[in-house]
Amino acid sequence: MNHTADFLQDLALILCLAAVTTVVFHRLRQPPVLGYLLAGLLLGPHLSFFPLFPHEDTVKTLAELGVILVMFSIGLEFSIQKFIKVLPTAGLTNLIELSFIIWLGYTAGRLMGWSPLESLFTGAIVSLASTMIGSKALFDQKVDSKLTRVIFAIMIVQDFISVLMLAVLTPLAQGAKLSFSGLMMTTGGLLGFLGLLFGAGFLIIPRLIRYIVATRNTETLLVTTIGLCFGMALLAQKGGYSVALGGFLAGILVAESGATSTIERLIHPVKDMFAAVFFVAVGMLVNPATLQEHWGAVLVLTLVVIAGQTISVSVGAFLSGQPLKTALQAAMSLTQIGEFSFIIAQIGVSHGAVGSFIYDITVAVSVVTAFTTPLLIKASEPFSRFVDSHLPKPLQTFTALYGSWLEELKTVKEGDTLWTRARRLILFLIMDTFFLIVIVITTSASTKKWLPELVDHFHLPNTGGKVLLIGLGLVLAVPFVIGILNCAKTLGGLIAAKSIPPVEVGKVDLGLAPRRVLTLTLQLGIVFAVGLPLLALTQPFLPFGYSPVLMVVVVLLLGIVFWKSAVDLQGHVQAGAQMVAEALSSRAPRNQEVFLEQINAVVPGIGAPSSIVIEPHSSAVGKTLAELNLRSKTGCSVIAITRGNDRLLMPAGKELVQTGDTLVLVGTQEAVAQAKKLLQ
Repeated sequence: MNHTADFLQDLALILCLAAVTTVVFHRLRQPPVLGYLLAGLLLGPHLSFFPLFPHEDTVKTLAELGVILVMFSIGLEFSIQKFIKVLPTAGLTNLIELSFIIWLGYTAGRLMGWSPLESLFTGAIVSLASTMIGSKALFDQKVDSKLTRVIFAIMIVQDFISVLMLAVLTPLAQGAKLSFSGLMMTTGGLLGFLGLLFGAGFLIIPRLIRYIVATRNTETLLVTTIGLCFGMALLAQKGGYSVALGGFLAGILVAESGATSTIERLIHPVKDMFAAVFFVAVGMLVNPATLQEHWGAVLVLTLVVIAGQTISVSVGAFLSGQPLKTALQAAMSLTQIGEFSFIIAQIGVSHGAVGSFIYDITVAVSVVTAFTTPLLIKASEPFSRFVDSHLPKPLQTFTALYGSWLEELKTVKEGDTLWTRARRLILFLIMDTFFLIVIVITTSASTKKWLPELVDHFHLPNTGGKVLLIGLGLVLAVPFVIGILNCAKTLGGLIAAKSIPPVEVGKVDLGLAPRRVLTLTLQLGIVFAVGLPLLALTQPFLPFGYSPVLMVVVVLLLGIVFWKSAVDLQGHVQAGAQMVAEALSSRAPRNQEVFLEQINAVVPGIGAPSSIVIEPHSSAVGKTLAELNLRSKTGCSVIAITRGNDRLLMPAGKELVQTGDTLVLVGTQEAVAQAKKLLQ
């Protein structure tokens, strides 16, 4: 009876205080997660705010149930078809973002004197945006539906990667060696476990759920789904993985039954209750004294999350084809950490892999970023306008045209030889990168493990043996580095040539400048997509300090090369603008659109230009181009204005729009349509 009374007391304390703090935070228009964390802090043993506080064992058990149900609900919202659909674009964004933030978090941890394993956990913790906090902030800020789709596509892929990250980090926390062989064994075991569990579950669970749904018995459906959820979590735990992995897999398999909406409606109240307990438990473990000692780390990692996410997501989203404005807004909407970060920190601390201070810092960073996220979402649109207006003119032209170049690729059919060759080159890229990682990690391990034997056997000085091993590693790595660069060069050129086709040999190639800058951009994207994961995966095995220097040098060199190509593009577009303006001045209005439809064959690479005559009733009359801000609002750019016999090429922002002006617009079809709507 005492045990029952203690349990009831614990549950009553947790839920009652969570309810009070949630009401307060709802009135303050803040995510309820913050209220739960505050409730946990007040109930925890470190503040002694209440004469009673819950028993630690009870709270841990309830929190574990909360983790399982939260992950089950995330898996339930996860769709394999949706995942495959968004993978080409959101996958590139996540690859760049996660690799960069893990590298940045690891570097920050090492600079603060933490161990390699603690720094690796830190990188993983700060790399994962919070679905719960982010979704609430997006809903409260009433974000545009198109932008919301982009953000949720990124979150869908990130949720899947987050679960894989949990599965890999759990054995490391349990004592698996941070070595290449250890990682290979961990990864191989994970893939085998996932294949077995998912394969068997896919044959049974969706059919079972469909059968129960057909009986129209909601009670049986609820009990069965929750039973499957906890059953899969138990199997994952028995296999040596986190219970979160089992809950997520159960959600995916149940979702394949097609009864997601019904099950979500049934399980939602149960999930919310245990999620509240989970976040209260997170708050209870926070020690304010530790935060006071490590306030510098909280500040540094908060900056890593906000600045790192803003840079990496905006670059990744832009390279995948999103307009600059959308890319920046999506990036600033993902500048928070939450539930996945708590689980990773909890795994590390509970197994003694990282110090308990990491957990306190994680919660503090989550709280700070939860408060800053709504402010950053609100500031994202004016910030994107500021960035766009202050970009150098060549970069403004490039950002306006890049989307139109990628738009051409959407017309390429699936069976085209482009995709066949592209898939083969991507496969070679993956293989070369994998073997390069193997060589780097093996060479690093050899200098520690085999160097003494090599020195004794060949009677070499210690330095000479080390140089010999590193030299051998470099020799073995060179062919794979060359292979990666060749694949990037060929793949970038192949895709660019499909978007802006080259001319026959002997003819003047007027599309050379835009094709060159598109090729270079694609090659840079491939280098980032390969190089950043390479840095993130190899840095724990190499002497600290090489990767930051290498990153700065590579970015500077690539930036110089890219800038030269962007300047050449500016000259090409200006020549095209002059041709368009002269032709429009000499043609009757009814022939102008016909000419503009044909202009891409004459001046390739300036998109599909379109013109609009400014009518007297237009709201654009009397405003400058800077005030209209078409490029930031729509992604469309004005490359020429014809005014009677006058022609203004590549007009500056201070140019005043007048009645009767003909504006020549370039950009994607959607961007041009939006710009015309604003101008009309």
